[in-house]
Order: sequence, then C-alpha cells, then structure tokens
Amino acid sequence: MELVLRNAVVVDGSGGAARRADVAVDGGRIASVGEVDPSHGAGTEEVDLDGLVLAPGFIDIHTHYDAQVLWDPDLTPPCWHGVTTVIMGNCGFGIAPTRPGHRTTIARTLENVEGMSVEALEAGIPWSFETFPEYLDTLDAAEKRLNVGALLGHTPLRLYVLGEDAVEREATEAEVERMRDLVAEGVAAGAMGFATSRSPTHQGDGGRPVPSRLASTEEVFRLASALGEAGRGVMQVTPGPGLFVPELAELAKQLNRPVSWTALLTGFGPPGSATGILQRQSELGGEVWPQVACRPLVMQLALQDPFPLAQMPSFKEVLATPRADRAKLYADPAWRERARSELGRGWSARLPKAVVAETGKHPEVIGSTLAEIASRRGVEPFDVLVDLSLDEDLLTRFTFVLANDDEDELADLLRDHRSLLGLSDAGAHASQLCDACFSTHLLGHWVRERNVLGLEEAVWRLTGHPARAFRIPGRGLLEPGYAADLVAFDPDTVGVTELERVWDLPAGADRLVARSRGVEHVWVNGVAVRTDGKDVPDARPGVLIRGGEA
Repeated sequence: MELVLRNAVVVDGSGGAARRADVAVDGGRIASVGEVDPSHGAGTEEVDLDGLVLAPGFIDIHTHYDAQVLWDPDLTPPCWHGVTTVIMGNCGFGIAPTRPGHRTTIARTLENVEGMSVEALEAGIPWSFETFPEYLDTLDAAEKRLNVGALLGHTPLRLYVLGEDAVEREATEAEVERMRDLVAEGVAAGAMGFATSRSPTHQGDGGRPVPSRLASTEEVFRLASALGEAGRGVMQVTPGPGLFVPELAELAKQLNRPVSWTALLTGFGPPGSATGILQRQSELGGEVWPQVACRPLVMQLALQDPFPLAQMPSFKEVLATPRADRAKLYADPAWRERARSELGRGWSARLPKAVVAETGKHPEVIGSTLAEIASRRGVEPFDVLVDLSLDEDLLTRFTFVLANDDEDELADLLRDHRSLLGLSDAGAHASQLCDACFSTHLLGHWVRERNVLGLEEAVWRLTGHPARAFRIPGRGLLEPGYAADLVAFDPDTVGVTELERVWDLPAGADRLVARSRGVEHVWVNGVAVRTDGKDVPDARPGVLIRGGEA
C-alpha cells in the first residue's frame, strides 16, 4: 500500500450519498474504500483528512490547452481548482496536423478565435510534430501535472489537406476521403474524438471564416463517420447555420456515438429559451449533450482584440487589419457609423452596461459604465468605447457581460441532467477571461450559497457525469480499480478568489488567473500535486489519455 487517506467524507462521483471512509491507494489506483487495516505495512504514507470532502478529481471537458501544455507542464490554473483531467481540441481548433508552412496561419487563427497571443504561441510551441499521431506522441512524452486528452480539430485538418483553399471553398470528394482517413488514423492513435465549428463568431486568420465553416454538412457527417466505424470517440461541435439541434441529433443516431455541443447559454432570447432548446434536443433523440456553463459569460474586451464582436461586418474588417493599423480604422468616421449601426442592433442592451475595467490613462473612470461616462460627456456609449481606446493605443479594457446571467434559468439548466457541465474555455481568451475556476465556483456558489445543487450531485456533475459522457476510461469515480485522481476540499470555504492579471506566458504575454480557496489536497494517479493548500513543486504525474471507451 502506497497511501492511506483517513477520516474523509467520501463523495464518490456516482451521485450516491456521502459517507465516512478511509481510502487506500496502491500502484496509482484506488485499492479500497472503507475501513483500512492500520497494519498496512512499512513505507505507507498516511494523510488525515479530518472531515474534508474527498472526491474524484474534477474533469474539464472543454479546454484549449493544445499549445499551452507544451510550455506550461503544470496546466495552470485548473490544477489549483481540483481539476485532474482536461480535454483539449474543442471547437475544431488545435495545432495538429500542421505543415511547417501553415504554422503562422494556425497561430493567427488561434489569436482571432481563441484570444491567444501570437507572440506567446510563436515563442512557446516547439514544433517537433506535424501529424496528429506525432502530436499525441509529443503529449505522451511531455511532463505534465494533469492528465490530458485531445480531440482532433477540423480546422487544422482542413488546412492540412486543402491548403489555403481551406478558407475559400468546400472540399472535393477526394479531399473529404483523405480527411476522413486522417480522422480514422487519429482515433486509432488515441484521439478522444473529432471536433468542428460552424459558429459565425469564429473568424480566423485575416478575419476570414475559420476553415471548418467552409465545410458542407455532408463533409462533417462523412468525417465523423470514422468515429462510428471505429466504435469509439466523441463528436464535439460548436453549432452554427445548418449544424444545430436537428442535425446533431441525426449525427448522434447515425454514428451511435455521443455528440456534445457548446454551449447552451441563457440570455440569447426571452426567459426560458435555453430550457426550450434543451427540451427540443432531448425530444429528437440520439445521445446529444448540450454543454452548459455555471458562470456568467463575462469577458474583458480591448479593441486591440475585439473577438466577441467578430460576427459583425465592421469588426470583421478590424480582424482583417494588422494590429498596428487598427487604430486608424477605429478613427475612420465612415467605419464608426457602420459599427455604431451594427452594435445598435445586437448590443443595444449590453453595450451601455459595459464597465471600464483597466486603464492606465484614465483611472478616474474605472468601475464606471459606458452609459454613465457617455451621460457626463454628452455622447453615446459607443463613442466612449472607441475614444477611450484610441486615447491609449487600444489597451483600455472593458468588462462585458455577454450571456448566461439569468441565474434562475441557469439554475434550471444545472439541475437538468440532460445537459453537461462544460465551457470553461481554459487556455483560451487568456487576457479576457478566466473560467478555469468553474469547479470551485460550482461548489461555492451553486452548492453552498444558492443550494441549487446538493454536494453529491455537484461532484457527479464534475466527475462521473463527464467521464461517462466523454467515455473517459477508469476516471470519474472513487471506486476500487479506478485511477487515484482525487481532490480533498473544505465544503465550508471552497470557492474562487478575485481575478488577477499576470505576465507569465511566453514572450511576456499576459493572462487573467483566479486562485482557489478550500482546495487542500489533490492527487493525480496517486501522486500528490497539492498538499495543505499549496502546489507540490515539480510534481508531474499526469498521463496522456489515449482514446475512450466504446
């Protein structure tokens, strides 16, 4: 026996009732749950958890750590919040397969759609791979604190096969078959599945639609058929025109595989709209898991990188303009009139409520809404947004609540077991948001403060449920034989600190992070990575999870 954890309140991830128990770990796996004989042998480490809740390690199914994992072996900040397994490659984005000539295109695509720093990507990615199997081998060999699994992304795949035509046209039949063969190869090598996006907000390099948006629905179905033929893997979709509720139900039924889509959010229609979509999805059948987020979708926007506005024609112009020239475009009266009109149609309710979050030149307006400043200046909120930005090289940051702020409907979605908890977006939009803390927010806000979920149900939401939906083998439950991915936390204090900005990415790029409260111990594959609320330096026991269960 390597490790014995005593006096724990075990919440095992199944949804079953909490119970007092000791847990024994041997060979990186759970050996027993219950009473552990004191005479377990010399050399066994004992940890007294003194009434802390002991649960399976949390699983984050929606991350974008495809690049960051190669320079940040600790995978911060999820590791601070009890997460022990992350799934990457969501929304059809990733960094493999990638030919050497497309590396800059991939980096600039990730800059526009996922808010990643091009400078950090170019400085941080060690391009020792080209194909997706080679990328998996690189992940396998890399030291890492957490377990990682990777979806194969449609956007790099399309660029790999079609070249620059990937953002111009549909694929030929021969190209589709070549891509399908590569999906099959990726799944055989250990991909967790296949991911794509049709989202109108996903504008890539040069402000053009990302390659996956040029694919026909028939192409998506044909590529995904490789999962059905293999009898393994999950399909992840960011929906858009021609690929939404009815198509995803049909896809799941054709593949006989799980399909998960991102994301079902409140605030995009009258109250009850999100719940209605969930009901319609359920009625159509097939194993389809709409992902819900447990936090409001709040983003810090700077006009230097206006991602949330990317679906409007005027802001597509911005993304197509080099960063150094964007200020000139914002100052153009003709552009401002076009943008003002477009924002008025879709953002009339949210734009005035946006708050100035960070400014080095005008600290007196920090915390004020655009509407308040506009009233004092006798202008419109849009003018405040642009003028403040132009006054300091587009670096002023504004906090926008984009969606998911109807707490009553969100509570209904969290209680509905037809949805799946996802959309942390960890690793993406790093300078704009940090929802990698979703697990501790769920336990602090929705369990302790709001009483919307019971503790056992919330832990199931974070562990057993995503493990089953994404077919992650041997994880998600605290039972004998399962991997000893474990988190011990104090239910009376677990929660999230305030966001802070740090400059620790390659090339000195910045990001927002949030730290945890009440997460005292974390073990990954039986190895302690957090003890007494502090990280264990250089603990890197994470593994690559290759493939999933049938």
